[in-house]
Amino acid sequence: MNKKVITRIFLALAIYGIFVLLVISFYDDSPDKMQWEDREAYNKQFIAKLQLEQFTFDQAIDQLGSPDITEAKKVATDKFQVMFYRTQHVKSDGITTQDECTFLLFINGALKEIGLGNNYPKNWGIIESYQ
Repeated sequence: MNKKVITRIFLALAIYGIFVLLVISFYDDSPDKMQWEDREAYNKQFIAKLQLEQFTFDQAIDQLGSPDITEAKKVATDKFQVMFYRTQHVKSDGITTQDECTFLLFINGALKEIGLGNNYPKNWGIIESYQ
């Protein structure tokens, strides 16, 4: 009887292991498909780990998905792109606003600044000082 129980335990563990491998292999857990609460938490944790100059605009789109709000400006040959990702819930009105977001400022495709969305309007001075 012990041999039968042990065999069933190993069989159950093997089936469970195969199931886990299948889920990991085929489940696409992209930020675009997350619930808003999960996406907020994901964005907050991901952005907290970013390092300036070592993260690009293309990586942001690939790893964080489409931004909630975006702005862009070209000055001479420099391209400024600001992407806002929701990281904190403020008001349940169905609209994402800058004060609910963290912004990522990219200059010529490289991450140059990260900050809270409600502080952002003051930061366009970066463009003038960058020139």
